[in-house]
Amino acid sequence: MLLYEIKVNYQRQTGEDNPGNVKETYLVEGINCSDVENRLLENIKPFIFGDSEVPSCKKTQFFDIFPNDGGEYWYKGRVEMITIDNDKEKRQAVSVLVQASSLDDAVRSLNQYLGTYDCELISVAKSPIMDVIRAVD
Repeated sequence: MLLYEIKVNYQRQTGEDNPGNVKETYLVEGINCSDVENRLLENIKPFIFGDSEVPSCKKTQFFDIFPNDGGEYWYKGRVEMITIDNDKEKRQAVSVLVQASSLDDAVRSLNQYLGTYDCELISVAKSPIMDVIRAVD
């Protein structure tokens, strides 16, 4: 399955009887944009109050995704994977996604998760992704 970054605009109940417009980004696993749009809208259906619109859907790649139920936000990390081929060091930049409560927590978690790889953590930044929706087998 492929991963898609999908943006959705919709009206959501934001307080006492006053719907507000929200723009959110999700990472959804699926076959194509049509499939992930349907999966996302079904997933957020209980929160939609009025119209919804999906202005963009694009394929994206992550080397790995590290969920953490205690994490409130998603952080995107750039990592250089280091390999040795014919006595030459090769570096390949990849993206990873980690769920954490703060930037410090994200860096700590990434260092822990990536400890088994020969790699270097280049950067970590808060991501606009609200949630990751995986396909159910």
